[in-house]
Amino acid sequence: MEGYKKEFIEFMVDCGVLRFGDFVTKSGRKTPFFINTGFYRTGAQLAKLGEYYAKAIEGKFGLDFDILFGPAYKGIPLSVAGTMAISQLYDKEIKYCSNRKEIKDHGDTGILLGSPINDGDRVIIIEDVTTAGTSIQETMPILQAQGNVDVLGLIVSVDRMERGQGSKSALKEIEETYGFATTAIVTMEDVVDHLYNKPYKGKVVIDDQLKSAIDEYYKQYGA
Repeated sequence: MEGYKKEFIEFMVDCGVLRFGDFVTKSGRKTPFFINTGFYRTGAQLAKLGEYYAKAIEGKFGLDFDILFGPAYKGIPLSVAGTMAISQLYDKEIKYCSNRKEIKDHGDTGILLGSPINDGDRVIIIEDVTTAGTSIQETMPILQAQGNVDVLGLIVSVDRMERGQGSKSALKEIEETYGFATTAIVTMEDVVDHLYNKPYKGKVVIDDQLKSAIDEYYKQYGA
């Protein structure tokens, strides 16, 4: 596993974004782990998060694209942080863009924030976590309404590696439905591999009991 991925896992723990216990997802699944990117709350945290996204984007897609699109609402700061990090790390200018939930009819009108999207633009979508792919169902019509755009792929922070609508993972379903690549900074397999029975700051984050609960969850919901 690349060093930046190990750092990112520890970064999520430090920020309280990656938590373990008893939770219920939006889809009603009881889960022993939860990822809440709303706990990235400071400028320093967002700057660091942008760097992890930038490295993962460069590693999977390269930098030959035009726009990093972050669906509202959590995708808005991600698109900004990601493009800033790409500029700083790779000296490459990528435009950011997001959508509004409500179309604005005065001043800066329209549904988009940031850069406009034009015919021929190559777009990468940036999100926090995708479990069922519902946000992409909402995002694609917005992008397609802007013109003949080329969506190259989707990046999320963590691949939960669980079933989407069918028997395959949500990211795999998105790939097959829309025909573009997907990736994540890390997978839950990476998380478990890095934290299981390994002390971090004097504490074992994933012990045998928690590992057993995670294994049982994936027996039921794993892709």
